[in-house]
Amino acid sequence: MSTALESKMAEVAVIGGGPAGLVSAIALAAAGVDTLLIAPPAEDDHRTTALLAGSVTALATLGVWDACLPHAAPLVSIRLIDDTRRLLRAPEVTFAAAEIGLEAFGYNIENRHLIAALQDRAAQLNIPRIAAPALDVASDQAGATVTLDDGLARVRLVVGADGRHSLCRAAAGIGTNRYAYPQTALTLNLTHCRPHHAAATEFHTEHGPFTLVPLPGRRSSLVCVLDPAGAAALFAMADAELSIAIERRAHALFGNMHVEPGRGLFPLAVETAHTLARDRIALVGEAAHVVPPIGAQGLNLGLRDAATLGEIVADARRLGADVGSPAVLSRYNAQRRADVTSRKIAIDLLNRSLLTDFFPVHGARGLSLFLVDRIGPLRRALMREGVIPVASRPRLMRGETV
Repeated sequence: MSTALESKMAEVAVIGGGPAGLVSAIALAAAGVDTLLIAPPAEDDHRTTALLAGSVTALATLGVWDACLPHAAPLVSIRLIDDTRRLLRAPEVTFAAAEIGLEAFGYNIENRHLIAALQDRAAQLNIPRIAAPALDVASDQAGATVTLDDGLARVRLVVGADGRHSLCRAAAGIGTNRYAYPQTALTLNLTHCRPHHAAATEFHTEHGPFTLVPLPGRRSSLVCVLDPAGAAALFAMADAELSIAIERRAHALFGNMHVEPGRGLFPLAVETAHTLARDRIALVGEAAHVVPPIGAQGLNLGLRDAATLGEIVADARRLGADVGSPAVLSRYNAQRRADVTSRKIAIDLLNRSLLTDFFPVHGARGLSLFLVDRIGPLRRALMREGVIPVASRPRLMRGETV
């Protein structure tokens, strides 16, 4: 990939080199859209992503998945355990992918391997890359101008995939609704002596979920949600002390545990943009929405953004339309708004149900899980909607090119 020294011209500029940005660039370029990627080199990222079935299908359609598969672990079942000490506790529930005709709900992969596979595919497609941050974005009736350290890029459409502190969102004058939870997530990867049998296990505690998700071999990724002081205390522990603390919280389910280097600490919040597109700028991923790491929804939402936008832009280009026109942006916002809003509400309700001390909420949560466990059609419907949403299935996630 080349680094620009002078001004560039393209139909679309994608700003941001995370998974949502890279998938956006690959989807657009694969559809024949002249695409420019503007992103500094990726930082080392030890976090993982649970890619649900629709996302895996999209990556396979884009020619990326074969490079991911050796580094990914299937999620064939999901086990929910109420680990609160409350009077009313929910029953243990296990969801099996085979029950809805899938080999796996999805696959868990370290972000560094996912990003490497996406970068390799972008290079195969000869997508030009400016390996530096965008400094400014300005829109007008005819297009948008991206200011760089050493020049300008002139495009019809800017895809803002530049994260929760989005320059693109600010340039478009798009505000957000944000709520910060009294919680912090500790993330890390670990090894354990017992096999995980491709099952994700989520303990629900009074402070939030404690979730172990399989990685290849006898390894798992952990998201441990606590109050900020408790998370900071764990984060500050030496490896041996932290390994023992995590093993206790996991009730020795996988035997002895040993944490790997690369732990992270992330305050939890939910944030959504007032609109996903305006003034020749379309937002994808965390530039558009931030949700807590519950239910593997965050990045999968972002990949559905990228797949949907790629499809709409490719359709407009085939019709000879302006790919950054108000009609294109309005269509994108309309198609993504319901999916983003419904996922945000579901995650928020689940998280708040764990935090509240209001007794009737505990009963309602317990009853809901009891019904899900006992009523097969309800359980299967929830599983299908969680993995492959009926209302948001862009072509890439159906195995079709854009």
